[in-house]
Order: sequence, then structure tokens, then C-alpha cells
Amino acid sequence: MRISQRAIFFGFLLTGLISVNGQISHSWGRFNSPPAQTSASIDGKQVSVEYYAPSMHGRKIMGGLVPFNQVWCTGANVATTFTTEADLDLSGLKVPKGSYSIWTIPTEKEWTLILNSETHQFHLDYDSSKNFGKTKMIIKTLPAPVETFKVLVSSAGPRKGTLSLSWENTEASVPFTLR
Repeated sequence: MRISQRAIFFGFLLTGLISVNGQISHSWGRFNSPPAQTSASIDGKQVSVEYYAPSMHGRKIMGGLVPFNQVWCTGANVATTFTTEADLDLSGLKVPKGSYSIWTIPTEKEWTLILNSETHQFHLDYDSSKNFGKTKMIIKTLPAPVETFKVLVSSAGPRKGTLSLSWENTEASVPFTLR
């Protein structure tokens, strides 16, 4: 009789641990930032971005989770990667074809886009000595909140495109042309 009481006790204990583990995994999972990508073919040349997409989950984003006046990884987990098959003029910044990491400095009134020559670094490992260049971004307030951070590369006509970043009620964008 004693063996079956122990078996029942351990069965309940195991069931409880599995249930608690599932709840812990579920609550941790709600802050996961899944991988995402965007690309556009402009005059036969690919311009693409690979990033991790965090979500708001009821949090204050701009000026909160993403502090103003500080370098932000512009995504989550690993630095966002911007790759171009063509030389670009990114709002006055001459960018040779290749891959770069994207970082930004958001403020309430303007954003600065930073292209860094190092890619695939952890989101807290920003090294300003490897900056390729910086340019200002166009900011607009969105009419409805964007729950999950979104990057979009889109064609804007022959030899032209736009890179835009949207989250919460903010969209920051920068036009580019193929050189």
C-alpha cells in the first residue's frame, strides 16, 4: 500500500511541476522577439533587412523601453542587418554594396540612422568605432499603434526605395536611391 501512495504522490508532484513549467515557459515566451525579414528588388538589385521583432505587450516603447537620446539596437536580440546588392545614396550617405548593422538614436523630434560595418553582434555590443556613417530620418506619428516592431524596405519608383521602421505610434523612414 505504501508504494502506491508514493507513486500517487510523485505522480501529483510531477503533474504539478509540468504545469508550473508550462506556465513559466508561457510567461517568458510572451516577450520573445521572433526573427523577421523584409526585402525589395529595385532595378534588379535586392535591398534587404533581417531583424528580430519585439512587441509592445502593454509597455511604453518610445521614451520608455526605447530610451530617447541613446543608441538603440533597432530591434532585439542581435543587431538588425541591412544588406544591399547595389551602391546606395541613403539620404545623402553614400553606401557601398554590402552588409551593415542598423542602429538608431531616437529622440522625440528626430531620429538618426547609424550604419555600422560590424554585423551579427549582440544587441548590447554596439561599437561606435565601427560606424560607417549616419543620416537623419523622417519621423511621423502613426494614427494607430503598431504592436510588433516592423521594418519595411519598399520600392518608390525607378532606382528609388524607402527604409521604414514602425513601432508604437512612430514611423521613422529614410529614402534611398541606387547609385
